[in-house]
Amino acid sequence: MTDSEDVALTRRRALEALRNGVPNPAAVEILGCRQPAAEAAFTERLARAAEGDGRSGGVPGVLFSGNFGSGKSHLLTHLERLALSRGFVCSRVAVSKETPLYDLGKVFKSAVENARMPGRQGRMIEELASAMDWKSEPSAGFFQWTDGEARAGRLSLLFPATLLVYERLGNPETNRRIESFWAGDRIRAADVNEGLRQIGQKKNYSFRAPRAADLPPQRLRFATALIRAAGYRGWVILLDEIELVGYYSLLQRGRSYAELARWLAPAAGDVCPGLVAAGTVIDAFYLDVVSPDGKQDCDYVRPRMEASRHADLALRAEAGMRLLHDQRCIPLEDPTDQDVRGTVEKLRRIYSEAYGWDAPAVTVTGSRAGTQDRMRYWVRAAIIEWDLMRIYPGVRPETVDGGFRHTFKENTDLERASQDDPPDAG
Repeated sequence: MTDSEDVALTRRRALEALRNGVPNPAAVEILGCRQPAAEAAFTERLARAAEGDGRSGGVPGVLFSGNFGSGKSHLLTHLERLALSRGFVCSRVAVSKETPLYDLGKVFKSAVENARMPGRQGRMIEELASAMDWKSEPSAGFFQWTDGEARAGRLSLLFPATLLVYERLGNPETNRRIESFWAGDRIRAADVNEGLRQIGQKKNYSFRAPRAADLPPQRLRFATALIRAAGYRGWVILLDEIELVGYYSLLQRGRSYAELARWLAPAAGDVCPGLVAAGTVIDAFYLDVVSPDGKQDCDYVRPRMEASRHADLALRAEAGMRLLHDQRCIPLEDPTDQDVRGTVEKLRRIYSEAYGWDAPAVTVTGSRAGTQDRMRYWVRAAIIEWDLMRIYPGVRPETVDGGFRHTFKENTDLERASQDDPPDAG
């Protein structure tokens, strides 16, 4: 493939992503990102996480709010590229029915499975283990940290035990099972004990199998420390479409708010040095769901949780609701008419290069100024119009668009999914 063909293919991939409203890294690189306040807040957190020595406090997370179609996904893709360029492992987690925000076990597994690493292409845990020099000072420091955290009761002894077996026994099959455990899967205690016996450490690491509910936060701490020990600056986790919480049942929403507090303002026991969390939410969420003018979660969540088996999360849930509208939530800046015109003109040049066809100019008016999705509207409308004119010469289409607004009607499928399911045991 020639250089010009490669450029054209990259352009087409970027246009395909924009045509479907889901910008990929190529599209974001081409178009750039005009959100200086959001980028400044994010880079400040990256700097704080990179400077931490592993013993200092955690970095508070941040939320970015905007209307539907305002560029939240575009922003997260830009921040992902930024984090990778600064030596962070980065995971983008889309909140969904399969990955509900209230289940840290599933969010953690999704973060591991979707992780991207600077300079490496494989699965996160396996790549981290491969990157480690197990005879180095950082490796020794990582084991001492893990062992100390376990002796202090902040981690199960299962973690230093598996780390010791992994390093000293060197059995490929056993190591594969340990890597899967670190990534969120189950492991048989008998397999770990057999490994300890073979390396003469069984009496030093006599452990009870931890409760399934205790493992997800411990795995998060362990994995973040492993990332730093392997030479990376830290772990960035980007939570996309947090507004999906609005479709959950009341109890699920309460549990989700509690998890949001974990990510944005971790309590002392939840701090993970090197971890940076950021997320997006539509700006109408608080008014439509939390406030007295919406679903009134500010009044109903705490008593509902106190009457359930999740009563210990009630206060944290209240803290999470407060975080949705205080200084942790940074609104995205609306594009000006000049921004829209500049973006559409840039797209016109990209489209022409992608298809070897001189795309005509699109007249951008201010008639949609102030509407919730005008950048997305003009981007998609321009690309679709060019598609039609290129394929059907002589046609001059006119695009008609309707508005969209979230209603946050509870989803019965989500409500049935796991309101009373036990947390994922991994």
